[in-house]
Amino acid sequence: MSKKVVIVSSSYRTNGNSAKLAKEFYKGAVDAGNEVEFISLHDKKIAFCRGCLYCQQAKKCAISDDADMIREKIQNADVVVFATPVYYYGISGQLKTLLDRCNPLYASDYKFRDVYLLFTAAEDSEELVQRTLLNFDGWMVCFPNAGLKSYVFCGNVGGIGDIDGNPKLQEAYNMGHDL
Repeated sequence: MSKKVVIVSSSYRTNGNSAKLAKEFYKGAVDAGNEVEFISLHDKKIAFCRGCLYCQQAKKCAISDDADMIREKIQNADVVVFATPVYYYGISGQLKTLLDRCNPLYASDYKFRDVYLLFTAAEDSEELVQRTLLNFDGWMVCFPNAGLKSYVFCGNVGGIGDIDGNPKLQEAYNMGHDL
């Protein structure tokens, strides 16, 4: 059965390592016959959440920018995939800002159930993986009908192109294909 998949790449480097993981996941999901949309944050305007909680009553954000369109696509997807470089043991600021702006989803009838995380870092340690997953889990906990289905982490890839030829690319492809 075909699924509606939204992939959000938060790398500001369009050919960065985490973006390449996301593109491989995309290829796998498309090859398996899913309806897939790839969204890159590198050219999006997304303001910081003001913490006004207007969204909890209005079911929409008080701020109007690119986060509105992305949030709607996330809400209506069966599967949501986030790709991010890791900075200081956590998801990128770009992704964190988007997740904060997804607060209107908290009180909504969101459709997504399966969430995937693709992340890369210059370091390669179990501590980095666990801290990043814990950082991301702060958002996941707010969506009890959904869960982190799986993740792909690729370490020791700091420079653009360092991931080329890495078996983690095939792992991301396979994960997308096997939704």
